[in-house]
Amino acid sequence: MPIPKAELHLHIEGTLEPELAFALAARNGVELPYADTEELRKAYLFEDLQTFLNLYYGLMAVLRTERDFEDLANAYLARAAAQGVRHAEIFFDPQAHIARGVDMGTVVEGLWRALGSSETNHGISTRLILCFLRDESAESALETLDAAKPYLDRITGIGLDSAEVGHPPVKFREVYEAAAALGLRRVAHAGEEGPPAYITEALDILGVERVDHGLRCMEDEELVARLVRDRIPLTLCPLSNVRLRAVDVLAEHPLPAMLDAGLLCTVNSDDPAYFGGYAGDNFDAVREALGLTEERLRELARNSFVASFLEDDEDRRARYLAEVEAYVF
Repeated sequence: MPIPKAELHLHIEGTLEPELAFALAARNGVELPYADTEELRKAYLFEDLQTFLNLYYGLMAVLRTERDFEDLANAYLARAAAQGVRHAEIFFDPQAHIARGVDMGTVVEGLWRALGSSETNHGISTRLILCFLRDESAESALETLDAAKPYLDRITGIGLDSAEVGHPPVKFREVYEAAAALGLRRVAHAGEEGPPAYITEALDILGVERVDHGLRCMEDEELVARLVRDRIPLTLCPLSNVRLRAVDVLAEHPLPAMLDAGLLCTVNSDDPAYFGGYAGDNFDAVREALGLTEERLRELARNSFVASFLEDDEDRRARYLAEVEAYVF
């Protein structure tokens, strides 16, 4: 069994494997522009973030009903459990579904049909994080938060994703302030394609408690010192970074230097159906490509639970951390 870990950077729409995409397309009468799963899988080669996003949003057309979202989440949870995931904090993109005529309730209720029983069925505790699309308007984000209000008993926090460049965090100041007033936890993608200044802005203006990606912090020594001092977690996604050309090859990933600097790094899968691996696959890949020791891997696993939004259940966090310490490689 792989080392126990939490997954903190996972887009549920990004777990849509070609086989499930075709199954849902058949169930919902959606015609995909691919002959078969093999042809679709060949399309999972990207030049950059935008070419990935074009396919990512296009394939969402197969997700129509509560049952579809339930099946999507259960498929992810089964794979994650097999790779040692014990706790998952799962992103979803309601604006992408609402734009297609699928309402907030269908998405949340469908996901919750899987997440509500995830511990019993998969041995994984879960949290749900609503992400705003940063290439949509600030007004749309506020409308989306308003639409989510009936479901806040099932939503732990908010995030910010999609195309980063040209959409600085400050654009979403108002919706983050509103979310904070509602008691929601706050994270945001920053410093993947965008500059280190976006990370600083996310901290100062959005009040984020965790930075998704954040690998470009290494270009700013003062920012690194701040992240270390304040113990701000970074949810890194190594295989994603290579697929989207943020890093040329995995052997050049800055993860070891980031750990050496004292940063609270975690390893996650991002959009695993598209990027070549789930959480355990990312652990295996960095272990091999970067020569990480067993104690470094244990540190990454420990960090994942430390960085989790488990303040409402510290006993659970303690149990998970004990599993990490007891793990024998």
